[in-house]
Amino acid sequence: MARKSTKSRKFKSITQSSNAETKRSRRDVLILGRNIAVGVVAVGGVGYWARSSFAAHAAEHDLSRIGKGKPAVVQIHDPTCPTCTALQKETRQAMEQFGECDMLYLVADIKQPEGSAFAARHGVPHVTLLLFDEGGELQDTLRGMRQSPELEARFARHFRDRPPSV
Repeated sequence: MARKSTKSRKFKSITQSSNAETKRSRRDVLILGRNIAVGVVAVGGVGYWARSSFAAHAAEHDLSRIGKGKPAVVQIHDPTCPTCTALQKETRQAMEQFGECDMLYLVADIKQPEGSAFAARHGVPHVTLLLFDEGGELQDTLRGMRQSPELEARFARHFRDRPPSV
């Protein structure tokens, strides 16, 4: 009988360890599933952000939008120039009072062929803002670094105080 009880204990022990492994593996699968779901959401979020960021960047650099019914501010920009980057920050801050419906903010990157040709066509260097009316006619040129309060006043005077185009 002692033998039988040892066999019975071994069988119970094997059965219990098998159940424990099954429970552990189910838990592991659930954890793995959760981790995969979190990873998919994270990658999807990064993908969405990257797509949105790329679309905004592409729209901001699309100079063909000038003269399509909205006034535009175009910055002649060199991405390696600290003054250009500072002007871009000030311009964006000044543009916050205007919406995309009111006026466009576009960037002519002189490191790109289109931006360089645009700057050459208008005869201006980087660190320059060009203000265009709804029809694409150049109305004003602002050369050099400007602070956002000055830019806000210039944009408001130039765009909001203009008589509506007929």
